[in-house]
Amino acid sequence: MIRYRIALLALLAPALALVTPAAAQAPGGGEMPPTAVSVVELAPEPLPVINELPGRVSATRIAEVRPRVGGIVVERVFEQGGLVNAGDILYRIDPAQYRVQVASAEGTLARARAAQTNARAEADRQQELRDRNASSGSAYDSAVSALAQADADIAVAQAQLQEAQLNLDYTEVRAPISGTIGRATITEGALVSAQTDVMATIQQLDPVYADFTQSSSQVLALRRALEAGQLSASSPDEMVVRLVFDDGSTYDHPGKLLFSEATVDQTTGQVTLRAEFPNPDGYLLPGLYVRVQIEQAVRENALAIPQMAVQRDSSGATTVYVVGEGDVAQPRPVTLGNSIGSRWLVTDGLQAGDRVVVEGAQKLFPEAKVVPEPYQPPETVTAASADAAAPQE
Repeated sequence: MIRYRIALLALLAPALALVTPAAAQAPGGGEMPPTAVSVVELAPEPLPVINELPGRVSATRIAEVRPRVGGIVVERVFEQGGLVNAGDILYRIDPAQYRVQVASAEGTLARARAAQTNARAEADRQQELRDRNASSGSAYDSAVSALAQADADIAVAQAQLQEAQLNLDYTEVRAPISGTIGRATITEGALVSAQTDVMATIQQLDPVYADFTQSSSQVLALRRALEAGQLSASSPDEMVVRLVFDDGSTYDHPGKLLFSEATVDQTTGQVTLRAEFPNPDGYLLPGLYVRVQIEQAVRENALAIPQMAVQRDSSGATTVYVVGEGDVAQPRPVTLGNSIGSRWLVTDGLQAGDRVVVEGAQKLFPEAKVVPEPYQPPETVTAASADAAAPQE
C-alpha cells in the first residue's frame, strides 16, 4: 500500500509543477527575478477632441464656359488641362456676320444724326419766325417735336451700335475666372448656340474645399459634453483641420473650418461641414475621397497612455498592467476613447498617478514582481542619441 502511494505521488509531481506559472519559476526551481519594465505615471492634461470624418474635395470656384453669341467656331486658343487667367481668350467664333451688324448700326446712327441736324435747323428757323410773329404756334410745336424724335432716334441708334459691338466682342470667348481648364467639348468647325453649349469647364483648385459629414448623434453628444463642462469649446479660428489620404499619409498643409450646416440631412442624418485647404502643388483634385481630422473641443484633465501599453484579448477587451505597491503588476480593464497621435485617450479604468506598464507587459502575469523604469518615447530616445553622437566642440 505504501509503495502504491509513493508511485502515485511520483506520477502527480509533473502535473503539480504545471499548475505554477512557468514565468514564476527559475530553471533551478526557484522564483524568477523581477521583470524590468518601463512605466509611465499618468498625469492629467488638456487634450484635444479629434474626430476623423469622411469627406470629398471640391473646387472653390467652377465656371462653365458658354458662348454668348452663336456661330461657327474657327479657333481654339487654350491648352487643355492648363492654367488660364480671367479674361484669356479661349475660343474664337466667326465674326463676319457681327462685323456686318456693327457696320449697319453705324450707318443707322449716321442717318439718325443727319435727321437730328435737319430737325434742329428747322426748330431754330421756327423759333426765329415765332419771335417775329411770322409763324403759327403749331408749326413751331411740330418742329420741336421732330427735334425730340430725332434725339430719341440718336439714342436708339447708339444703343444698337453698342449691342452690335458687344456681340462682335463676344465672338472671342474669354475665361470668366482663373483656374485649371479641362478638356475641350467643342472643336473647330462646330456650330454653337448662345448660352446653350458648354465649351469647357474651369475650376479653381488653389485653395480647395473639403466637404465632410458628421452624424447628428455625434454633434448632439459633443454639445451635451460642452454644456456639462466635460469639454471646453474651441473657437473656429483655433480648430485644427487636417486631411488624411487613403494610404494613411497626412496632407502637409492644415486647413481652416469655414462653416457647419444648420440643418440635418433627412435621408442620412448627417450634418455637413466645410473646410478650406491650400493646394499649391495640385495634389488635391475635385472628387478625391479623404478623411478629415478636426479638433472640435478640448478635454480638460484628460488621461492618455501610449498605444503599445494596451493589450487586447480574443473578444476585443482592452487591458493594461498597472504597477501597485511593492512593485507588483496587476491587469486592469480600461475603456479607450480616440487616438491622439501614438496615444490612446482613456475614458475609464485609470486614475491620475497610476503607473502603467508600457514596455515589457507581454512577459507579465498577475501579481508579478517588476522593476519599474521611466518610459522614454521613441522620439526622446532618438533625440538623445543624436545629441550624444554629435561632435563635441
